[in-house]
Amino acid sequence: MTAQDLAQDLAEDRLPPDARALVDLITSVFPDLGGAVTDAAEARRILAATPRPPWEPPAVGSVEDRTIPGADGAPDIGVRVYRPDPAQAPGPRPTVLFLHGGGWVIGNLESHDGTARGLCREAGATVVAVDYRLAPEDPFPAGVRDAYTALCWVGAHVAELGGDPEALVVAGDSAGGNLSAVVAQQARDEGGPALALQVLIYPATDMSRQWPSLTRNASGYFLSLTHMRWFGEQYLAAGGDPADPRVSPLLGDLAGLPPAHVVTAGCDPLCDEGRAYAQRLREAGVPVTEGHFPRMFHGFFGFPEALADARSALTGAAAAIVATAAETRTGPENGRKNSGEAGGGAG
Repeated sequence: MTAQDLAQDLAEDRLPPDARALVDLITSVFPDLGGAVTDAAEARRILAATPRPPWEPPAVGSVEDRTIPGADGAPDIGVRVYRPDPAQAPGPRPTVLFLHGGGWVIGNLESHDGTARGLCREAGATVVAVDYRLAPEDPFPAGVRDAYTALCWVGAHVAELGGDPEALVVAGDSAGGNLSAVVAQQARDEGGPALALQVLIYPATDMSRQWPSLTRNASGYFLSLTHMRWFGEQYLAAGGDPADPRVSPLLGDLAGLPPAHVVTAGCDPLCDEGRAYAQRLREAGVPVTEGHFPRMFHGFFGFPEALADARSALTGAAAAIVATAAETRTGPENGRKNSGEAGGGAG
């Protein structure tokens, strides 16, 4: 891209009108992270006071808050278990460990309740959302430890959760997509639990360099470059290395990982590194499907009630999860679905 092309790109609003209206509304109530707001606790207070969306959250069979043991020496971890209506998804069904976004600093079970419910309902899956520790109070690698500890707990309790042991999925958006990619690598390296799929929704995959989309989408599309720099400072405050594969999973060994479904948005600062991760996975022999939405923004996945592209993205992610279930798995070696090599074009 030439300087002239970049200038023209920045001058044009690439969002459709409904997405632009939504981005402007979100931006108006979102804290000015890294600008007027530099304290994480203040940012969380501002977000907690933000009005909830006007629509009802997706209905599911049941919702249960519980606590699971933390890693050695770490506090217990809060989780929220969403189960589908048993009449519609009798089981054994896919089980999804869901890791919320928020730059490793904000976000919680409440902020992503609608997304977890949507995946539960659309995929007929049990979803276990994780309230992992946040920076700067608990910087890297606390979130990674909690995410992997929760994955191991879910893997050991699949039957109790009504799940199919061969249909264990890890999923997350943004920072949660980063953690999902990291724990998928960790599960491979540490002998389990075995994953059938990783669902990475506009994941952060490489903090070691500045990808072109960071400049192309630096401002005006909700998530900004200023936000991202502030998130990184909080998360790596204790001296974390941006080149550590547990921070930047793109720099890790990608061979032998479970199939992936990767969702990206063209107006997202993280677009290029998310698409690069999908390509690197393919090059490593990992089956990948993609949902790329050129005119969407970071965070769009959370608004299926308002955006057609978000509904399409949710449907695509749910379809990938459904494909891990026993009745849909195929394959000559172990019965597990292993297709998905066709790339996206959705959106």
